[in-house]
Amino acid sequence: MRDVLKWIVCLLVFSVISVTSVASFGAEPLPGTKPLTETGDLARKMVDGIHAYLDRELAASPTNRKQHWKIDLSSPEAFQKSVSPNRARLQKILGVVDARVAPNLEYIAGPDHPALVAEVAGCKVYAVRWAVLPGVDGEGLLIEPAGKPVANVIAVPHADQTPEAIVFGSDPFALDLAREGCRVIVPTLISRDDTLSGSARLNRYTNLPQREYVHRMAYEMGRTLAGYEVQKILAAVDWFSAQSAKLPVGVIGYGDGGMLALYSAALDERIHVAQVSAYFGRREKLAEEPIDRNVWGLLHEFGVAELGLLVHPRELILDPAPFEKCDPKFWPTWAGPVTGKPGRGGAAPGSLTAQPYEAVNHEAERMYALRGIKHQWSERVKGGIEVDRNHFLAAITGQKHDEKKSDTPAAPHKVHDPAARQKRQFDQLVAFTQKLWRDSEFVRKAYWKSANTAPPDAWEKSCEPYRQYFHEDVIGKLPEPTGALNPHTRQIYDEPKWTGYEVTLDVYPDVFAYGVLLLPKDLKPGEKRPVVVCQHGLEGRPTDVTNPKEKTKFYNSFGAALADRGYIVYAPQNPYIFETHFRQLLRKGNPLKLSLFSFIVRQHQRTIDWLETLPGVDPKKIAFYGLSYGGKTAMRVPAIEKRYCLSICSGDFNEWVGKVVAADLPMGYMFTREYDMYEFDLGSTFNYAEMANLIAPRPFMVERGHDDGVGIDEMIAYEYAKIRYLYANRLKIPDRTTIEFRPGGHEIFAKGTFDFLDKHLGKPGQ
Repeated sequence: MRDVLKWIVCLLVFSVISVTSVASFGAEPLPGTKPLTETGDLARKMVDGIHAYLDRELAASPTNRKQHWKIDLSSPEAFQKSVSPNRARLQKILGVVDARVAPNLEYIAGPDHPALVAEVAGCKVYAVRWAVLPGVDGEGLLIEPAGKPVANVIAVPHADQTPEAIVFGSDPFALDLAREGCRVIVPTLISRDDTLSGSARLNRYTNLPQREYVHRMAYEMGRTLAGYEVQKILAAVDWFSAQSAKLPVGVIGYGDGGMLALYSAALDERIHVAQVSAYFGRREKLAEEPIDRNVWGLLHEFGVAELGLLVHPRELILDPAPFEKCDPKFWPTWAGPVTGKPGRGGAAPGSLTAQPYEAVNHEAERMYALRGIKHQWSERVKGGIEVDRNHFLAAITGQKHDEKKSDTPAAPHKVHDPAARQKRQFDQLVAFTQKLWRDSEFVRKAYWKSANTAPPDAWEKSCEPYRQYFHEDVIGKLPEPTGALNPHTRQIYDEPKWTGYEVTLDVYPDVFAYGVLLLPKDLKPGEKRPVVVCQHGLEGRPTDVTNPKEKTKFYNSFGAALADRGYIVYAPQNPYIFETHFRQLLRKGNPLKLSLFSFIVRQHQRTIDWLETLPGVDPKKIAFYGLSYGGKTAMRVPAIEKRYCLSICSGDFNEWVGKVVAADLPMGYMFTREYDMYEFDLGSTFNYAEMANLIAPRPFMVERGHDDGVGIDEMIAYEYAKIRYLYANRLKIPDRTTIEFRPGGHEIFAKGTFDFLDKHLGKPGQ
């Protein structure tokens, strides 16, 4: 009762204050809160705070990931059994999930380019391709030794090297292996050139490196470019095994090839020896590397040391050795995407630099500790500027080899057009991924087969496992906040019908929720009113929604309009602001199995926790209404946070997976800078209809302007029809969902949506 009296007194005081500037209200907190005295840009401080949180978690990840391992080194069999769950999870997050086709290798020849491209020191070099996935081949070179092969090897170049570079170039380590009796396959990797990154049909191109272009669409479908290229390596192992199963198999790679060699050996025990050149080192700064190396949950469970552990007890060779300082020139470098090309943009930042000696040594020390063995290589290999092959040869052949570099001169060879080969490899992966998207609706239907629709409460109960998966494995689940809310407020508006306050709430150390609360002045003692949480879009702020004096473009001050109608309104600040600065939160979070929405979910939960304590709030009637990125929030947060009793998605609803993945959709994200939009394996589990499944049976509405460039009516209607079918036909609650199409663009119309709120919340004050 005392809180109610304080509330009434506060409202009476505010009702006699004349309208004045925001600054003059700074000393007026809400009852039960502390004064908000924080200065500066709270939105920027929010984003900075999340960065600080993630930086700490990244630094702590080597220690934290121990909880995911139950290592048993008592015997090789016990070890393999103990790490098999980790290996399975690595396979999943890399997207090495598609069944490979039967092994088959073909020579590539034509009238002007025979399959035999060179013969050097008795070794024959052929242009070849080998079957990998339906419609996807590996392509590159096969080197047959002069005599009977003593071992089979896949030699993997860096992404920006051609196969010919490691056969005929200045460091022909693939050819050297063949000269020592190995049969060698050298695959082509997708390069970081951007020539092919776009749509010929639309005549529209980007500056996305080709590796990023394929990776983006693959990531949404639960695959990665690295995973595709691992499949090509393992398909080569399949072919080797079919030819001569008793020969040992090795994989050796440089740069990106070293990364792929490590992944491949970690996954496949048929690989007897692996050598990782110019990749081994710490990965806590993975966000600074090219985005094609982004792997969901990687650092949550796997550092490079843990990947090396999975190769145990097989031999893993590090080049350069971690115990000898190496020449930085040994490492491949890349300055990042090309900028300044007219009409081309959108690429994510990232670069490649040399790993310092300390970083390599640190991970090697950790790997040895995990293996429970002492250092073995400190005296074997001297770090240099070329790939050492002698240790690898000794390990795979069982014979000692001369440590001198091969004196084989660059060999004349017939050139198979590398640009045409790169395009074939690129086009195949794009086509394969586009087919994954086209088939994804059937995959999602199979995934959702356990949902029970009769009656609605049974539906909600059967959706709980899906909700849990969505939160933990798609969005990324942060721990429950346990600290006090510690609300701070200050008055910033005094309008005829309502008063406005800035609010901050604690979430985690350095992480807080921030927004603007609008309180009607005509609240009666003991009265409970509905709340509408009104969410801004990309680069927006709460004042875009709440300021009645400036009807900001798109929003039309809809929060202020709802407050004028008598609703309590809360406008949160979401952290999708400051362009690349916020998008790098995704890059830092993804390897920890987190996303930007991991934080947004917790911020909204803390906000509801606080709203429920306010004396005028009806805790059962807290609704959500968001535009654009706020519409993305309207799909994701209420799907997890069931205390939102209703959700309205405006200016965003779509056949979402297609919008993100499609290579020929003009408004698709393949052509924009929003690399933060990609959510791992969403396409196999949750399109917008399936997110709405998690909102049902609560009321759900879509607001759509016919000319809104975020999509086209046909795609939006198609996806919404699935929701209508669920509500109307299966759950028998047709009045709880609707879609409103109106003339206009990307904006809040405040017509049918306001009626929808009145219908399901009850008109406030009545």
